[in-house]
Parts: sequence; structure tokens; C-alpha cells
Amino acid sequence: MSLETAVAAALFVGVVVYAVFGGADFGSGFFDLTAGGSRRGAEVRTLVDHSIGPVWEANHVWLIYVLVTWWTAFPASFAAAMSTLILPLLLALLGIVLRGASFAFRKYAGTLGQARLFGVLFATSSVLTPFFLGAVAGAIASGRVPAEGRGDLISSWLNPTSVVGGVVAVGTCAFLAGTFLCADAARAGRPALADRLRVRTAVVGSVTGAVVLGALVVLRRDAPTLADGLAGQGAVLVVASAVAGVATLVLLARRRFAAARVTAVVAVASVVSGWGVGQYPWLLVDEVTIADAAGARATLQALLVTVGLAGVLVVPALAYLYRLTQTEPWSRLDH
Repeated sequence: MSLETAVAAALFVGVVVYAVFGGADFGSGFFDLTAGGSRRGAEVRTLVDHSIGPVWEANHVWLIYVLVTWWTAFPASFAAAMSTLILPLLLALLGIVLRGASFAFRKYAGTLGQARLFGVLFATSSVLTPFFLGAVAGAIASGRVPAEGRGDLISSWLNPTSVVGGVVAVGTCAFLAGTFLCADAARAGRPALADRLRVRTAVVGSVTGAVVLGALVVLRRDAPTLADGLAGQGAVLVVASAVAGVATLVLLARRRFAAARVTAVVAVASVVSGWGVGQYPWLLVDEVTIADAAGARATLQALLVTVGLAGVLVVPALAYLYRLTQTEPWSRLDH
């Protein structure tokens, strides 16, 4: 494996991890948005607050990691993407800021009206943000980011591949979040709540799976390079994602929520990885390869060392944080 490919792989690991952990956080907004009125939806919203409260900010570490690594290792392609896709990226950033602020302010709202307002902002931005991020991925995958940058500010991300990418991103986030929330509700001793969420999650997963299958037709027409890659080197991962997705639906139906979380993570990680493998060796599809986009060799070497050190320092701490949120004392909703 070449040095630039190793750095690109390290970069894409961050994309996959953010898609899984950040996606599960964003997806919780879908269930918050569809929970119902203040009284009817209180139990779901309490579970959402309790489940993502300790980790929602920590998960943005992976987004920062992706952006800094891309900017450092492949600066010209980063500049090209930023100049072309500035609108969806700004909208995604706005969504992240509104989501975080609203999530915090809702807990300290002075009136029910204020709490509802912050709740709507939190839930809506949680749904829209992954759409814009998925649209960015679709723009890159369909070859709409010129190597020199300054592509069309509108059509670059409002096109069939980007729209499908945004919808798939929202669906996979909601599917992941629903699976995680089911497990959290069951562990907290709320089987009725777990059953309510189980049905909604199964519906979201089925619809998202159908959209993913339909996306293959869209990609064949609108992003042929990626479609060829998915049918070739990425085919195993696409199949693995489909199998894991079906397995998750079966496990949800059997109320085996802990196992369903594992298969849901595999399903999402596989479909995101399939995109990366299918796109290889392009960094900006049909425009710039990984080898051509790479920065100075010394920079890439230093970056790999830094990534290794960060992994040793950061990953164990995050793993411990995630582990703490799965313990029995934290699982209780009455504290």
C-alpha cells in the first residue's frame, strides 16, 4: 500500500466512524421529531436526552478529524470541494450549531413554549444536517467537483445522486438511532417503549433499504464511475450491508436488541465503506486521484504518525465513555 493510499484509508476510517456514531446521534432527532405532542412524546424525548447526552458532542471529534486530515494530506482537493460545496457545508455547519444549542437550551427552557421551540430546532436540524452531508458525498461521488474548484454552487449538490445520498444518509441515521434507542429502552426496563420504537425502526429500515436499492439505478445513470466500482470492488461490501440490514430487521422482530445494534452498525459501516472502495482510486471522482491529490511526502508521513498517536490517546478514552453509558446505573431513566 502506498503512503498516500494509507493516509486516504486513515481518512476514510474517520468517515465511517462518524457515519456510525455521529449518525446514531443525528438519527435520534427523527424519533424526537415524530414522537408526538408534549405529553405523548415525553417518554421518547426523555430517552433521547438520556441516550445521547453524554456522547453527542464527543462524536464530533470524528468530523474534525476527517476535515483536518483531508485539508492537511490533500489540500488542493480540499480547497476544490470547499469552494464548490460551500453552501451545503455551511448549511450542515449551521445545523450542527443549532442542534447542539437547542439540545442544551431545551433542558433549561423557562416555559413549555420555549421547550417546544428548542425541541423543534433540535429535531429538524438533526434531520437536515445529515441530508446536507449526504448531498456533499453525492456531489463528490458523481464527479461534480472540478479539480480546480469553483464548480456550480447549486447543481453540484442539487442533483439526483446528491439527493439520493442525502435521503440515504437521513434514513441510515434514523435506522441506527432507532436500533440503539430500542436497546437503551429495553435495558432501562421500558419494554413497551422499546416495542414502540422497534416498529418505527423496522419501517425506517425497510424504507431506507428500498431507497438504497433504487439508488443503484440512479447511480448507473448519474454517477457511472461509482456505479461500476460498486458493482466491482465494492460489491462484497454492498452485499454485506444488505445481509446485515435484513439481519437487523429480523433481530428487531425477535426483540434481540443488543445483537441488532451490532448488525445495524455493520450494515451502515459496510454501505459507507462500499462507497469508499467503489470510488477508489478517485478522491474527487473523474477529476483527481488519491495519488495526484496527495501533498508532500514528509507531510503524509508526519500525519500518519500523528494519527497513530491520536488513536492511542483518544480511542481508549472514547471507548471508555461509550462503555460507561451502557452500564446498568446509567441505563436507569429515573435519575
